[in-house]
Amino acid sequence: MPLSSSDSNSNLRLSAPIDLERVRRLFAVPARVAESGFLRREVANRMFERLELVKLAPRCVLDAGCGEGADLAALQERYTDAHLLGIDASPAMLQAARASQSAAHSSMSRLLSKWLPGRLGAGLGANTDLLCSDFAQLPFGINTADLVWSNLALHWHPQPDRVFAEWRRVLRTDGLLMFSCFGPDTFKELRAAFATVDDAPHTLPFVDMHDFGDMLVNVGFSTPVMDMETITVTYPTAEKLIADVRAWGGNPLATRRRGLLGKKAQARIVLELERQRRADGTLPLSFEIIYGHAFRPVPKQTASGEAIIRFDLPKK
Repeated sequence: MPLSSSDSNSNLRLSAPIDLERVRRLFAVPARVAESGFLRREVANRMFERLELVKLAPRCVLDAGCGEGADLAALQERYTDAHLLGIDASPAMLQAARASQSAAHSSMSRLLSKWLPGRLGAGLGANTDLLCSDFAQLPFGINTADLVWSNLALHWHPQPDRVFAEWRRVLRTDGLLMFSCFGPDTFKELRAAFATVDDAPHTLPFVDMHDFGDMLVNVGFSTPVMDMETITVTYPTAEKLIADVRAWGGNPLATRRRGLLGKKAQARIVLELERQRRADGTLPLSFEIIYGHAFRPVPKQTASGEAIIRFDLPKK
C-alpha cells in the first residue's frame, strides 16, 4: 500500500490528514486485509476490460501498490514479454507477494519439467522485481515504464497530486497511466451510522474524480479520462459489514477518534445500520469506484524551457 515519507513542504495539497505510519501498520498483517480481496479482483477485472480498448505492447509495467501480487500475475499473463515492477510500502505485503510468486513458479516448473527437456522454464519469474518504496519517491529514473498500473491504492496517500507527478516522471513518452481508487460515496452507509454518535471522522473523505482529473492535467498528463461506478456489497449482519470495513484498512486519519466507542455508541451504530436494511433482508455497503487513465504526452519544451518544434518529413 502506498506511503510517502514526511515532507516539510507545506504547499503540497493534502487529500486528507492521513497518518502514514498508521497506514503502514494497518497493512503489516496481510491476513487482516485478506477478506477485502474479492473487490480488488473484481475491480482489476474491470480495469483489464478498459485496457482492452488501448493498443499497448509495454516493455516495462509498474504496479504501484501491488500488495500481495495478484495483479502482477494477471499483468504478466497479459504482457508475457514485459518486465514487471511491483512497488508497495508494506514489507509484509511484498513478502506475501514473493511467497505467492514462488509457489506459482514451483508449480509451473514441475508441470513443465514433465513435458520440456533440460532447463527450459527454469527462469520463470525472472521478469518480475518487487521493491519496497513509497509512491511519491519511486526508486527509478525517468522513462522507466510504458504502463503504470494502480488498483485501489491511491486513496491511502495524502498527496495524490504529488503521486501523479511522480508517476508521470517514470513513464516514457506516450506511456499509459491506469488506476482505480475509492470515491466520496464509499462507505456512505457506515458514515451515516457513525454520524449518529459523534462528529469525528471515522472513514476517509475520499477525493472526487473531477479533482483527480484536474490534478492529472496540472502535472502534465494529456487527455485524462475519468469515470466512476457504484458497487454495492450486501451483508447479513451489521457486525460482518463493520468487520469487512476494517479489512479495507481501517481508519488511518491523524484526526481520528483515539478512544474506543462505548457499548451504547456501538449499539446506536448497529441500530442505524439496521434501519438501512433492504427489502431482501440484507444490509448494503456502497463502494464508489473511480477509474482513470491518461497518457504522458510528447514534451513541448526542454528542461531549460526552450520550445521543441517537430517537423514530420513527408513519407515517400
